[in-house]
Amino acid sequence: MKRIFVTGISTDVGKTIAAAIVTESLKADYWKPVQAGDLKNTDSHKLAELITNEKTRIHESSYELKTPMSPHAAAEIDNLIIDISQINEPETTNHLVIEGAGGLLVPLNEKDTILDIIKANYQVIVVSRHYLGSINHSLLTIDSLKQKGFNVAVIFSGNEHPSTEDIIIRKTGVKVIGRIEEETNFDKSLIKQYAAKFYPMLQTL
Repeated sequence: MKRIFVTGISTDVGKTIAAAIVTESLKADYWKPVQAGDLKNTDSHKLAELITNEKTRIHESSYELKTPMSPHAAAEIDNLIIDISQINEPETTNHLVIEGAGGLLVPLNEKDTILDIIKANYQVIVVSRHYLGSINHSLLTIDSLKQKGFNVAVIFSGNEHPSTEDIIIRKTGVKVIGRIEEETNFDKSLIKQYAAKFYPMLQTL
């Protein structure tokens, strides 16, 4: 069974939409290990509203923090210290999509970052969105993952920007799963369309 970790080059680049598409496409389970902020409308809640297949199970986060901040800071406000030994992959015989929090090097505590909870057997999908500085952020993210030995693929999010995307692809050689366009609204129908479109490439991971 596939284990796919979805990370982004920064915050607000479209990780949850990408995770929903991958989850729907593979009829996978979903798990957000660390959730920070808006516990009544978490990424798990948002994803549940976008999935139509009956096989997906959404697993409980290991840590649910009240404040929308970097996890290490949100945990401190909640009088907690995140212990990555307590972040345990849920048991499932299904494919599993795991969504990170923010970017790859977002701190979980004084020592560990999101990168430290990505296991060796995970396939990693990086969500890249064009903005000033996004080439640098994309290359640094992909390079960090490759140095650790991970297989990396990319989903581009937002309006097409050929010069940005071309140089990211040329410099990294990563597989491109597809593009999520700048849609006015993501609903179940649209997620299902993207799921079907991305399915052939996701099967190659």
